[in-house]
Amino acid sequence: MRWIHAAGRGLLVLLVVLTGYVASGARADEGAASGRGPLTLATAGDLTGYLGPLLEGWNRAHPGERVTLVELPDSADETRAQMATDLRDGGRHRFDVLNIDVNWTSEFAAAGWIRPLPRDRFPLGTFLPPVVDTATYDGRLYAVPYVTNAGLLLYRKDVLAAEGVPPPRTWTELERYAETIAPKHGLDGYAGQFLPYEGLTVNAAEAVYSAGGSILGDEGERVTVDSAAAREGIGFLARGVREGWIPREALAYKEEESKQAFQDGRLLFLRNWPYAYVSASAPDSAVAGEVGTVPLPGPHGPGTSVLGGSNLAVGAHARHPDSAARLIAYLTSERVQRQVLTRGALPPVRADLYEDPALIEAFPYLPTLRQSVLAAAPRPKSPRYDQVSLAVQAVVHDAMTGRQTPEAAVRRLARELAAIS
Repeated sequence: MRWIHAAGRGLLVLLVVLTGYVASGARADEGAASGRGPLTLATAGDLTGYLGPLLEGWNRAHPGERVTLVELPDSADETRAQMATDLRDGGRHRFDVLNIDVNWTSEFAAAGWIRPLPRDRFPLGTFLPPVVDTATYDGRLYAVPYVTNAGLLLYRKDVLAAEGVPPPRTWTELERYAETIAPKHGLDGYAGQFLPYEGLTVNAAEAVYSAGGSILGDEGERVTVDSAAAREGIGFLARGVREGWIPREALAYKEEESKQAFQDGRLLFLRNWPYAYVSASAPDSAVAGEVGTVPLPGPHGPGTSVLGGSNLAVGAHARHPDSAARLIAYLTSERVQRQVLTRGALPPVRADLYEDPALIEAFPYLPTLRQSVLAAAPRPKSPRYDQVSLAVQAVVHDAMTGRQTPEAAVRRLARELAAIS
């Protein structure tokens, strides 16, 4: 959930003593008995501090259904591991509602850790359409979209204006500007998140999708990556490092390191999430007032971003599933979604908020983000997503560092994914 892990900080775990818990060993379904009462909400660390006040509003209005917030580590991998441990543990089950990365929905649903939800309890028709797909598995709704995200291309408006060129719409333009304009202004050309971790999976998937390819199909049951499009996408990233318009230090960048490089005035172009625009536009930024955003480029025009964000799910052994569903409906209501953006600087899932003039004035990237979300695609769906992601990271990193050609890397990835499936 890198959208919420924007800055490093120490491990924060709130230890909560839960009482009155009755465990159930049966897998929950829509027909399971409902009930109301206290809840726990587990999430990765809330770096902006917005979630506590939102839950206070719920607690004041629902004293018999009070929510206790449990903040897990900032690291997505650690958060997932702690949630999985709790959900599979036959005797604990501390977590009733879980704020999960959009890409964990399939894994958690296939494992029986979260329960299916009735679609008619939630305002799914008011959401940006692509985000709903991230909450489904095997044709059923297993979570409710809460926060969305899509990658954007940040660029230096002042530099491109000085050269008399518009922001790039294609890979060819991006490469040419990064290779010729950036050095004239003492800048590196282009960076994304290229350290072998989840961010590299996202960047690689975006390159493959933008070229018209895919990685997996049929909920992870079919490997589709061995294609000319995938070779073109991975080749784009590998060529950037080889030719120097992607600096080699970017091979160690995560979200925060890449944002800092752009914010310090060292990059012409940056692929990152919208939070990076907010940070780079702050008064203490070296590039404040000079930051523009456009959709990610592709080979022949705008490319395809990967959907980020998080979904809200109900644990299979939730003590009070009716209260859990009511809390999710509250957190996805129009009023609260507005606060998710204004207090937390996190992109909401409600479509109408992206057309609100006051919000656009405060968050100028909203129209571009809406365009990117509507054209975005989810990461490969698989109940073994953690293994899929590790395979993508390793193979793409080898291609970018020159250990393998893009062609050989794609063939290897196809073999490894077939073994996982």
